[in-house]
Amino acid sequence: MLAPDRHLVAAALRRAWPGRAGRSAPLGPASDRPPRPPRRDPGHHPVAAPEHLGVTHWSSRLLADQLGCSHSTVARVWAEHDLKPWRTETFKFSTDPQLEAKVRDVVGLYLDPPERAIVVCVDEKAQIQALSRTAPNLPLGPGSPERRTHDYVRHGTTTLFAALEVATGKVVDQCFQQHRHAEFLAFLKLVAKAYPRRQLHVVLDNYGTHSHAAVQAWLAKHPRVRLHFTPTSASWMNLVEVFFSIITRQTIRRGSFPSVADLVAAIGRFCDAWNERCHPFVWVKDADDIMVKATRKRTSSTEH
Repeated sequence: MLAPDRHLVAAALRRAWPGRAGRSAPLGPASDRPPRPPRRDPGHHPVAAPEHLGVTHWSSRLLADQLGCSHSTVARVWAEHDLKPWRTETFKFSTDPQLEAKVRDVVGLYLDPPERAIVVCVDEKAQIQALSRTAPNLPLGPGSPERRTHDYVRHGTTTLFAALEVATGKVVDQCFQQHRHAEFLAFLKLVAKAYPRRQLHVVLDNYGTHSHAAVQAWLAKHPRVRLHFTPTSASWMNLVEVFFSIITRQTIRRGSFPSVADLVAAIGRFCDAWNERCHPFVWVKDADDIMVKATRKRTSSTEH
């Protein structure tokens, strides 16, 4: 028999989310075939705090106060239902009408590139700030992490253009003050020069500068260079984003740069050292896996 306060929480939970609460054995009678959860109104948020409280989500103490029970009881019921109101995640679906075609095109280049062709992933990491700390960092010591001041001074920004060769992991890099179509075209020419007399397949996103008329005119004169666009809202398919994550963690985020020139120099040193120790970037999911997951998430979001 449930204690009165736990019964109160369970009843409130069933009212807020009947499909989920009905499937938990500790809160109700056992059932061989639990009922299918009803379709919820898209505007309804399960276990969401009411608007009149002015909060976005429950805390265990706030809900306990509303129900007249202890906060530890609320916490136990949440744990039984695997509910964590304090956590949040983001998601985004691609609405690209050519979603499947683009997925298969890009994944095909990763898993089965054309013979004797080069596949590179290109993107810009824009507005990298040259920040200098107001005091020198205190180094790592036994039992003590590296420490730095919270405040800093801004000295300007730069934009890193990078082309990652999928087969080797090597990177062609160049920093520019801006990232217009002129800078992108200049970088594209640099990449083409780095891989002469080879068929060059370039994976990139749908940023407007990538399909500018000047870029299209240059491509028409250089048919060996072919662009392959990732679907909208799917920049994670571009492997150069992995490199951007690495350079951010290992150089940019914890660095102190008294000028933009110092920042650009640090980026250049990292890229040079990276090319000496780089390794191939391996894509592991095939197009069917991606499409099945994308379809499942979209269907789940629509139903709920």
